[in-house]
Amino acid sequence: MKVALGMKAHSGWVVVVVVGRDHGNYTVVERCRIELVDEQWAKQPYHAAEGLGKKAARDLVKRGVETAHRIAARELRLLINRERERANRVAACAVLVGTPMPEWTTDEILAVHFRMHKAEGDLFRDVLVQAAESCKVRYLAVPEKSLMAFAENALQARSTELANRITALGKSVGPPWGRDQKDAALAALIALG
Repeated sequence: MKVALGMKAHSGWVVVVVVGRDHGNYTVVERCRIELVDEQWAKQPYHAAEGLGKKAARDLVKRGVETAHRIAARELRLLINRERERANRVAACAVLVGTPMPEWTTDEILAVHFRMHKAEGDLFRDVLVQAAESCKVRYLAVPEKSLMAFAENALQARSTELANRITALGKSVGPPWGRDQKDAALAALIALG
């Protein structure tokens, strides 16, 4: 079956919903939470670097970012391999993204607390996009703030129809089926086309 992965990132982890389509019917193949860090401080690497000297701060942030990239690529490969073992073909990966961040340096980010929050939010979305690229999976960046409008346009369907489809998918698998899973599932539907 053809499947797509929908992903909604948080600080240090991501909700993934794998949706498949077979003969026009949609089904949830898998849903899970994947950790993107291996140490607690790495969930907020800019905050962890706050108060350190400039070199030490840059080094810590760099280590956190590199680790997140490595783990995201590894976990995405594992997801893709699980789908291959199920005889499914991963057609695409949809990542819910925010508004782009200016090209701030680490020093500029650490100078303003708000920037640290923005950088950490972008970090985990960005590592998912780059993991898809490294795994050679087509990816789709889906704007989180306008998700439903984007979905209506992409899928040529009304929001009520899409909401009903997402609700039905949730009922088919049971809890947990909160906002994260619903948004990730809708992103996966968009990626399936």
